[in-house]
Amino acid sequence: MGCLRFRPAYVQTGFETRRRMKTRKAKVVEQPQPFTPGITRAMVRQHAYALFRDKLPHHPLSLEDWVLAEKDLVNDRESEEAGV
Repeated sequence: MGCLRFRPAYVQTGFETRRRMKTRKAKVVEQPQPFTPGITRAMVRQHAYALFRDKLPHHPLSLEDWVLAEKDLVNDRESEEAGV
C-alpha cells in the first residue's frame, strides 16, 4: 500500500502507461504603479485592455505594455484637455 497523497507522473492510456506531459504555468506580470499623478491603476488597466484586446486572450501583458498604455492614456487626456 503506497502513499495515495502523491500522484505518479504516469498516465494510463488505452493500452499503455505513458509519462505525463510537462506543462508550463503562465508568468503573471503585476501591474506597476502609474508614474503620472492623477492616473490610477484602474484607468491604465482599462486603457490597456482597449489597446491590446487582440493580445490578451493568449498572452499576459508585459511591463512594457503597461508603460505604453499609461503613456498613451496620458497623451489622450492631454489632447482632450487641449481641444476643449
